[in-house]
Amino acid sequence: MSPRRAAIVGVYNTRQARRLDGYSTATLTAEAAAGALRDAGLTLTDVDGVTYDGGATSLIYDLRLGPAWQGAQFGLPAITEAAHAIEAGETDVVLIVAAATGIYTDRAATAPWTRPENEWVAPFGLFTAAEFALIARRHMTTYGTTPEQLAAVAATIRNNGHHNPEAVYFGRGPFKPADVLASRMVADPFHLLDCSMTSEGGCALVLASTDRLPDIPAKPVFILGSSADHFGPAYRYPPSWDLAGRRGGPVNGEVGRRAADLAFRHAGLRRSDVDVLELYDPFSFEIIRQLEAFGFCGPGEGGPFVADGHIGIDGSHPVTTDGGTMSFSHAGASPQMYQRVIRGVQQLRGDAGPLQVPGADVALCSGGGAGALFTSVMLLGSEVTQ
Repeated sequence: MSPRRAAIVGVYNTRQARRLDGYSTATLTAEAAAGALRDAGLTLTDVDGVTYDGGATSLIYDLRLGPAWQGAQFGLPAITEAAHAIEAGETDVVLIVAAATGIYTDRAATAPWTRPENEWVAPFGLFTAAEFALIARRHMTTYGTTPEQLAAVAATIRNNGHHNPEAVYFGRGPFKPADVLASRMVADPFHLLDCSMTSEGGCALVLASTDRLPDIPAKPVFILGSSADHFGPAYRYPPSWDLAGRRGGPVNGEVGRRAADLAFRHAGLRRSDVDVLELYDPFSFEIIRQLEAFGFCGPGEGGPFVADGHIGIDGSHPVTTDGGTMSFSHAGASPQMYQRVIRGVQQLRGDAGPLQVPGADVALCSGGGAGALFTSVMLLGSEVTQ
C-alpha cells in the first residue's frame, strides 16, 4: 500500500480590520469555514475532522459534523496534527478555523496581548513587548545589532501590507526606517512601529487526503516537514536568552533551531531550496532572530542581512509578504499563526497578487518567538519531496 499523504487544499481569509462592526466571532467563523471549503471545492458533508480556536467540540455540534476527529493543538502544530491524523487514516478531510472579534477593546493600548490574569507578570510591567524586548536587547548587546536594522525589518513588512489590498493597513505607507525610529518608544528597543497591531478577522484551512485530490479543483500544497520547540509556558515567566534544558543544545534565544533542522531533514531540503519565508512577526527583532535560528545566516549576522535588503519582496529571502501582524492582521490567538501558512499556500499557488514571489515552490512558515518561549516551523511545497 502506498502511504497516505495530506495536502492543504483550501484556504480563506475573511475581511480583516481594526474593528469589524456588525460581525461576531460566530459569523466570522462561519464565513471563514465556508470560504475555505468553497476554495477546496468541498462541502461540510465532506468534513470529518475539525480544529477550532473556540472549541472544536462546540463547532462539531453546531454544524452537525459528528462523529468527527477533533484536533487539540494550537497554531502551526494544529496543522501538523491534522496532517498526521489524515496520514494515519483517522480522518479524511479536516477543517481548521479561527476567528476573533471584540478581544482587544482598549484601542489606545499597544501590544496588549499579555492578559491581566497572568498575575505574576502584568503587575511588574512584563507585558509582551517587554518580554520580547529583553531578547532583542541581549542580541544587540552581544552582536551590535542596531535600532536601524530593526527598523529596516519593520519598514519592509509594513510596506508589504501597504501594497496588499487585503491588509488592514493597506495604503498606509510607504514606510521608511526613519519613520519607524521616529515613532514613540514602547519597550526599548521597540518603537511603536516595531510592534504588531491588533485587529479583528477570521481564517480557515482545509486539509484532505491525497486520494481525494481528483475531486478537488484547487492546487494542493504539501506539508514537507514541521516541528516545534518549547522552553515553557508562554507569557508566564520572564524570558531568558540563556534558558536551556538538561540535554543542552540551543538555548531559548535560539528557539526554533532544532525544529528547523528537523523540518529540513524530514523534507530532504536545504535552506537554499526555500523561495519565500512567511515568518511570524510579533516584533521587528523576531525576524532577525528567526533568520539566524533557522540557519539562513549565522549568529550575529541577521542585522546586516536585513539591512542589505535580502528580506524585501525582490530580495533573496522575501519575508512575510502579506504584511504580517504588523500590517495585514493580528486577530486573537490562532488566526495570525494560521495566516502565515495561508500566505505560504497563496505564494506556492501563485495567488499572492502584487506581492507574488516569481516561481515560488517552497515556503517556510513560522509561529511564536523567543519572548514567548516557543517557536514552530513548517515547510510547504508544491510537490512532494520524499
